[in-house]
Amino acid sequence: MTSKIKVDNINKVSDDSNIIKKCGTTTTIGSGASNPIVVDGSAITLGRCGGTVALASGATQTGFGRSGSVNWQTTPKTSTFTPVNGEGYFINSGSAITANLPAGSSGAIVAFSDYARNFATYNLTISPNGSEKIGGVAQDAKLNVNGQAATFVYVDSTKGWVNVQNAEDTETGQVAFMSATGGTITCSGDFKIHTFTGPGTFCVSAVSDVCAARNKVDYLVVAGGGSGQLSAPNAGGGGAGGYRESAGTSTGSYTVSPRGACVAAITATATAFPITVGAGGASVTNGGVSTFSTITSAGGGFGAGQQPTPSQNGNPGGSGGGGSNGGGSAGTGNQPPVSPPQGTNGGSGTTSGPGFAGGGGGGAISSGGAGSGSGGTGTGGNGATSSINGTPTARAGGGGGENNASPAPGGTGGGGASGVAGTANTGGGGGGNGLGGSGIVIIRYKFQ
Repeated sequence: MTSKIKVDNINKVSDDSNIIKKCGTTTTIGSGASNPIVVDGSAITLGRCGGTVALASGATQTGFGRSGSVNWQTTPKTSTFTPVNGEGYFINSGSAITANLPAGSSGAIVAFSDYARNFATYNLTISPNGSEKIGGVAQDAKLNVNGQAATFVYVDSTKGWVNVQNAEDTETGQVAFMSATGGTITCSGDFKIHTFTGPGTFCVSAVSDVCAARNKVDYLVVAGGGSGQLSAPNAGGGGAGGYRESAGTSTGSYTVSPRGACVAAITATATAFPITVGAGGASVTNGGVSTFSTITSAGGGFGAGQQPTPSQNGNPGGSGGGGSNGGGSAGTGNQPPVSPPQGTNGGSGTTSGPGFAGGGGGGAISSGGAGSGSGGTGTGGNGATSSINGTPTARAGGGGGENNASPAPGGTGGGGASGVAGTANTGGGGGGNGLGGSGIVIIRYKFQ
């Protein structure tokens, strides 16, 4: 016969509190919240086949690990918050929202789901703690597809938080869009614009590994305008700085000038791109070159003076300078040659009286006018118009030639009239006896 011990309760000797208590169909083991239970053995079995082992409401567990699931919080989040390890969150916001991840620890897990199905309009940004990574990149992740969901597990310092949810439209921890610094940054819809009015660096810190097309950058590179020769009567106007731009179809299909037709955007890499912005030309000086990546725009040619020293002829450049009176020839534009051309020729000066006038400097789109004996001739050539910064803006106009009858106007896009400097940061040529205007570099790309 097998021995048995039959008992309903087992109590402690010291205070008579229950160690095991039978009450109806429930058996309670333990004698209070402050008294731990230690079960020692090489194998412990809890429950029986087909039974359920439950963790009491409000209780926590350690040492069991996670199965890759989270406890979903059924009250949607509507503003920026910090997730808690082991929890999943429904996002329901009427504006962009950020989830600031906690410090990562191996096995930590958090999850997110688009409650309102409007992530495309109101993105969820998932920001790692400090310098930690998401998918191996120290960069924010963004959920921007309607109905999107993601589950992140912290693995180690090399990869950081890794997305483990297998869905075609789910954030994978990769970088969704490129990001960069440098210049003055503005936005136009989903596109960022970096404007450089002086030397600087366009520094790309991360590129998209989700979509290669998002790494295309459109550009406008305008060199400094040439001067009209100073202290020289009836001088030719300065040529505009070389004008080079891409087609704009990679970053929103904004309006460009004919100079951008069919010109491919540049594919950015995660590196630093030095930017040069050309200065406006001083007397008898071409404008300075402007550069970005593989694009170089030549400075505008200076306008000629009346005397043969240094020259009665306009100088070549991005756009050519105007010739002086007495038969000075026009400076040639698009020097050195590029396709599409970066500028046009200047205008020639008068060959004889009555009246004397220098030729106008060439502009990005049209050549400078020839000087003649009548007033107001020798106009500067017109510049080109682009909406790369969200606003249609003309740049790279030629300077007007000096005329002893009446001043000649500069071309649209910053070209100076007779005796007037070209407008700064347009690449406008200086009018006869005027300084050239400085250039500009503008870069545009998709950021969301």
